[in-house]
Amino acid sequence: MPRPRAQLAAGSEDMETVAPAVDLVLGASACCLACIFTNPLEVVKTRLQLQGELQAPGTYHRPYRGLVASVAAVARTDGLCGLQKGLAASLLYQGLMNSVRFYCYSLACQAGLTQQPGGTVVAGAVAGALGAFVGSPAYLVKTQLQAQTVAGIAVGHQHHHQSVLGALETIWRQQGLVGLWRGVGGAVPRVMVGSAAQLATFASAKAWVQERQWLPEDSWLVALVGGMISSVAVVAAMTPFDVVSTRLYNQPVDGAGRGQLYRGLLDCLVKIWRQEGPLALYKGLGPAYLRLGPHTVLSMFLWDELRKRARRSRRQDT
Repeated sequence: MPRPRAQLAAGSEDMETVAPAVDLVLGASACCLACIFTNPLEVVKTRLQLQGELQAPGTYHRPYRGLVASVAAVARTDGLCGLQKGLAASLLYQGLMNSVRFYCYSLACQAGLTQQPGGTVVAGAVAGALGAFVGSPAYLVKTQLQAQTVAGIAVGHQHHHQSVLGALETIWRQQGLVGLWRGVGGAVPRVMVGSAAQLATFASAKAWVQERQWLPEDSWLVALVGGMISSVAVVAAMTPFDVVSTRLYNQPVDGAGRGQLYRGLLDCLVKIWRQEGPLALYKGLGPAYLRLGPHTVLSMFLWDELRKRARRSRRQDT
């Protein structure tokens, strides 16, 4: 029995692989472009996740109440530029993390590992873990810069950095090289879960849409719908690890560079659950979805479209 036309198209497209080095550039570029638009939501999400840290619900001041009010509070206090706090560090992180992530995932695709049962999830998780490790210093600085604000609406520990380079220099001088990777124990599982969910569900969702033949097989809407479906899975799986990662990166440290609030991933999870309640692991869920949703849609859509252009260009050259 012949395969449906959409399946043939998908299969032929898989055969026309893009070189891993090209995927490195395309993936990083797509995610950096998406980051410019979604960084204000990342600022709000970071503040919400730090609000009421290790305090019982209803016992602390809440300067941030919901997405719209939180955006207004940041804009009113820090100015409109405050909504783009940490943008340089965010772009650095997206570039480092996603270049490694897409490169490694492309290598796995080229080796045929993603064609094995569960291969897509494993490849996405491993690629995400490597990317998170490489980009961890940038995410550390990004989190601390985005948490900084005036005393009236400050949440979490305030590090008082003046710039990305200044923050990196301060951390290096006070904590050494190891200090730049403090909190990586929370970042690796965060991106492993998110990357596996994103790459696996995007590929599956896109193939599912193509099989239904609801849209023209080469339409950009196929990638857009795939990204929208993928974003739901990413946010549901990633948010608890995102909260923990934010807490680990932003906590104060002692003279030896050890965290003063949490010893690591499990300690942070347990303390949040016991002192703030299980729902605290989903703090900032609204901004997280509104950030990760568009970011997933934009990054995966742009990556997919850029890959198509690269394949067409290569066919024309040959």
